[in-house]
Amino acid sequence: MHRFDVVIIGAGAAGLFCAGMAGQLGLKVLLLDHAEKVAEKIRISGGGRCNFTNRDAGPGNFLSRNPHFCRSALARYTPQDFIALVQRHRIGFHEKHKGQLFCDESSDDIVSMLLRECEQGRVTRWQPCAVAAVRRVEHGFEVDTAAGTVAAPRVVIATGGLSIPKIGATDFGYRLARQFGHGIVETRPALVPLTFDAAAWAPFSALAGVSVEVGIETGHGKQRGAFVEDLLFTHRGLSGPAVLQISSYWAPGQPIRVNLSPRAELSEALRAAKARSRKQLGNQLAELLPARLADAWLAATPELAVRAVAEAKDKELDTLAQRLQRWELLPSGTEGHRKAEVTAGGVDTRELSSQSLESTRVPGLHFIGEVVDVTGWLGGYNFQWAWASAAACARQMAAARDAAVA
Repeated sequence: MHRFDVVIIGAGAAGLFCAGMAGQLGLKVLLLDHAEKVAEKIRISGGGRCNFTNRDAGPGNFLSRNPHFCRSALARYTPQDFIALVQRHRIGFHEKHKGQLFCDESSDDIVSMLLRECEQGRVTRWQPCAVAAVRRVEHGFEVDTAAGTVAAPRVVIATGGLSIPKIGATDFGYRLARQFGHGIVETRPALVPLTFDAAAWAPFSALAGVSVEVGIETGHGKQRGAFVEDLLFTHRGLSGPAVLQISSYWAPGQPIRVNLSPRAELSEALRAAKARSRKQLGNQLAELLPARLADAWLAATPELAVRAVAEAKDKELDTLAQRLQRWELLPSGTEGHRKAEVTAGGVDTRELSSQSLESTRVPGLHFIGEVVDVTGWLGGYNFQWAWASAAACARQMAAARDAAVA
């Protein structure tokens, strides 16, 4: 039987990074994954350029039933730490928007970097190699794989969530957590487009492809989410960064509120136009919003659209502005895990150490990355959680080994 210091199941962002760091800290590491291709989620991220971190990532950018859990790991492995690693590997990158860092060339640069880190740590990688079972034994664990049974005092679960099943996502990590007595915070698609009832959406379906900056919010109190980002109309509903962000906060049966002009008070703008413009109201509104959106919005009141803005009553302008800046919609659902960038929920962090991501129920069992109930905003935050949770785990495993030897 092959023996290792640690078996890491899942060769995505968190698993690869943890394996490389643990190997370079002196641990004998086996990295397993059932998929044929390594780190496909990294490859397809960021439009193929991988938004690998966010300069401003902090605890406030993450959702969890246990919101303070992520603080320790994020503080001990920062975006600047990962940026330094990227620079050591001479990978060009740029900031695109709000602290979001992307590769200049390709996501493959990050995958290749992580594989080189694993090579430097002399990590053994079996892929594709399915895992059939994980058992607790006297001195750790035995893992039954397609290549035979292996043993190790520690096992790390880095299997990710349910998002994008076509590239290999499964519920393996959650099933294993339950096997060992762990609770699972209910999982759901996050960073995902929202859909609407076909009949209710019919007036807007023709706007597919229209993009506009909006203010968007949902929920109340501590569960409230609010962002100013670009929104994209689709045939079935809404997408774009604004909607992906708010989807992580949205719950079924809950409305979302949209301000279609977050940087200007439309009532004031329309009243000012009334005093100086001879244009029709529809044309005037098209100067403040995308023309197709303005036309669609006024389609229900065609007589108002063709009226000169100077002839419109103040009350009519105020009502129109209020509807545009306080648009409330009730989504019928989401596009599901097939279109979700991440999975919210996961292994309950109240049963994990925030210092090491080790189970408080089963010593030697760790959960890192997306499989854990920590979900970041859109914009590189989820990758930063992968790096930070992996680093916390790798360092603790090496420290425990050193303490045992001493």
